[in-house]
Amino acid sequence: MDLLIVEDNEKLRPALKTGLEATGQVQVIYDCGSGEAALDFCWQQAPQVILMDVQLAGEMNGIDTAVAVRREFPRLPVVFYSIQDDDAYYRAFRRSGILSHYAYVRKSNYLLPQMIIPLLQDAVNGRSFIDPDIESRVQEVRHKDEHAPMDLLEPNEQEVALMLAQGMSNEQIAARMGFRDKRTISRINGQIYAAWGLNSTTTEEKVARTRAAIIVHTGRLITWTDNGTSQILDAHGHWVNWECSQ
Repeated sequence: MDLLIVEDNEKLRPALKTGLEATGQVQVIYDCGSGEAALDFCWQQAPQVILMDVQLAGEMNGIDTAVAVRREFPRLPVVFYSIQDDDAYYRAFRRSGILSHYAYVRKSNYLLPQMIIPLLQDAVNGRSFIDPDIESRVQEVRHKDEHAPMDLLEPNEQEVALMLAQGMSNEQIAARMGFRDKRTISRINGQIYAAWGLNSTTTEEKVARTRAAIIVHTGRLITWTDNGTSQILDAHGHWVNWECSQ
């Protein structure tokens, strides 16, 4: 297997390369410490599989990098590992929509080559695996987000969202918050839309604004399909159609 290693620990990365190549089952064709470097390499020569830490140097984390790579190379196999137990990473993974050709494991449990090789092989063969502990945390974050969407916002964003839901204009919100430039509110609105997934479809700002107000008033995370159907997460973590009467 032609393998790309993405690991920002300068001591661990060569050790991984040496150990994995010693098995005779993989050839490390490139290794780097950032998602940006990994993406640049994939544009030149796509590997058969990627082994990647979730926390990386640079602006992109491992989840972001996988999503970017898969835009160009759909379902390119990726094995994620991480020692981080941060809601943000689990949230990013849940939102990424990665369904197959992957594994997500705890770094501390899967650093030996003989444990990594089967994960790489399964990912290449289209299977997926996620540590039970990580799956539990992903669902915990999902449940938290579903029932407390305001927790996904920073304090100033929460304040703007509440006024937006009251029907206030950007000018009125800016005046209330003491901003001279209403464009500041437009930028904050954009951050709110991004946090709630309202910028992932080709909706105009007025539609995103209305949907943000609905989320504030209902107090739960809602998503909308391309045809405008509103959906919420059920107890099993699946998006199902939502009726306003609920």
